[in-house]
Amino acid sequence: MRIMILGAAGMIGRKLALRIAEAGTLAGKPVGAMLLVDRITPQPVPAPFSVETKAADITDPGALVALAGWRPDVVFHLAAIVSGEAEADFERGYAVNLDATRHLLDALKGADCRPRLVFTSSLAVYGVPLPDVVPDDFNLTPRSSYGAQKAIGELLVADYSRKGYVDGISLRLPTIVVRPGAPNRAASSFLSGIIREPLNGIAAAVPVKRSMRTWIASPSIAIESLVHAAGLTAEQAASARALTGRGISVTVEEMIDALRAVAGPTIAARIHDEPDPAIERIVASWPQAFAADAATRLGFPVDGGMKAIIEAYIAEELGGTIAA
Repeated sequence: MRIMILGAAGMIGRKLALRIAEAGTLAGKPVGAMLLVDRITPQPVPAPFSVETKAADITDPGALVALAGWRPDVVFHLAAIVSGEAEADFERGYAVNLDATRHLLDALKGADCRPRLVFTSSLAVYGVPLPDVVPDDFNLTPRSSYGAQKAIGELLVADYSRKGYVDGISLRLPTIVVRPGAPNRAASSFLSGIIREPLNGIAAAVPVKRSMRTWIASPSIAIESLVHAAGLTAEQAASARALTGRGISVTVEEMIDALRAVAGPTIAARIHDEPDPAIERIVASWPQAFAADAATRLGFPVDGGMKAIIEAYIAEELGGTIAA
């Protein structure tokens, strides 16, 4: 089996590559080769099979034709620019998040290899007004450029799958918490920051009301969800070409309470309110909770709660040590 990861230099891409390399298999089949692609050359990962790394501009259709010529069996399309950046730079958002997806699908069609394509979509495909719990069949009404780009990408994946050019599935990942490393330009970045920064001895700002509720998942659950999507049968994928990944619904206040319970009041006291109307406007348009019936039926994994997510971050990213 030949695996291609687009966006392999990012946090999720890197962790996914390591997960596949450590297992040596995907969907119960041995992996023979893996190609890691990003705009900068990704770091290689140790593996019992061939691993290639490549820098490529996915906005260049010719580059995607060359990548499709590698004839992958599975493609993880993680490459994107994040919500805040896509909103600020309209043209670049569409070039990276939409045009590149269409050109990738065309390139795979031309290569005639019909891979399983796992496309990472987003909760931003939804927009207000929303029910308290969003069902799987709720209308897509994005209220941001990023959300619109992802929604169109889902339709493209479904149509190219219907025509038999790829065997695709779009997975709307919950907001990933806690992301290691530095903050990014995503509107949701603060959700990781209010946990990560205090644990690292740094003050953190809350730009929204603490009563705001959101749908989240840990990095490890996000990785396992991508792997699970790649392993669905053709019949299972056809039954749910686009679905929302399983997550947990928590308020910002509940997240802070969990941090206080795990790490103590001194750590939690490093969090302060700093309203940002632009961020609040974007994030407030996102759903608070999902039924996620299709993901549950198909056996996708789920986290055990906010405290478990924080404890996993401390163990996996901080070596079990919290900054005083």
